[in-house]
Amino acid sequence: MDNNQLLELGPDELAGALLQRRLMLKDSLPGVIRNLEAEEESIVPKLERLERSFEGANKKVAELKMKRDESQSRASALIPDVKSSRVKLLEEGGMKSLDPKWKKKRVMEELEDIEHKIQTSALDHKAERKLLDKRRRIVEENDRWLKDRKESNPEMVDYIKKSKEMSDLYRTADKAHGEMLAAVEKAQPTYEKRTILSNELREVRSQLDRARELLSQSDKAIKHWERRLREGFGDIGPGFSDLLIGMRRVENGGFSSFAKRRKGKKKDYQAIGGEEE
Repeated sequence: MDNNQLLELGPDELAGALLQRRLMLKDSLPGVIRNLEAEEESIVPKLERLERSFEGANKKVAELKMKRDESQSRASALIPDVKSSRVKLLEEGGMKSLDPKWKKKRVMEELEDIEHKIQTSALDHKAERKLLDKRRRIVEENDRWLKDRKESNPEMVDYIKKSKEMSDLYRTADKAHGEMLAAVEKAQPTYEKRTILSNELREVRSQLDRARELLSQSDKAIKHWERRLREGFGDIGPGFSDLLIGMRRVENGGFSSFAKRRKGKKKDYQAIGGEEE
């Protein structure tokens, strides 16, 4: 029904239509509420399973992240010792048979630089992956050199031990990092399903609250409009003020309630310096 049709209705017709609507709602709302409750009961266990699965995935990601960070931190802490041992061996001639090219390489300094960038720079996954790949290549190259020279340089045992420990820790960190990324990717569909179901449950509960509220108001609203149809639309007591006061004001040339509100807003707008177009 459009505005013009509404304006053509008399008070009795309009009150009768409102009463019929309330009676219809009272009859239909219990069924609506049962359907919404059934939908809620269907969604809740599914959502709980997804939440448990997502929490488990989050826990696994957190554990892998902790393992990665701890291994990486311990490996980084070994760099100064490994570097110191290397310098000492060079100074004392313990590396006299080393490959000159390897001698000149700043292996520990490169690792320190990589660690500094990882810890202090805001890296995206691509940039971080590039640094981790570079670190892995340095560690592998260093390990190959250590393996080739361990027997020919017995005095290098401490240096080799610390260097190997550092390499093993970096490998553990890289492995944990890869597993963490895989776990995050695996959990993504669960997160998306959880979000969809959470939104559905929120909407169902919102509709359920509204339906219950309407049902709880039904008897009071029905009695209200039944009394209006019996006793009229003027002031008939507490809670039943004159409903026709606005209509009579318009009939006598005054403004409707809507027009008065609009006029008041216009004055407020002009009072703060607005201009009417």
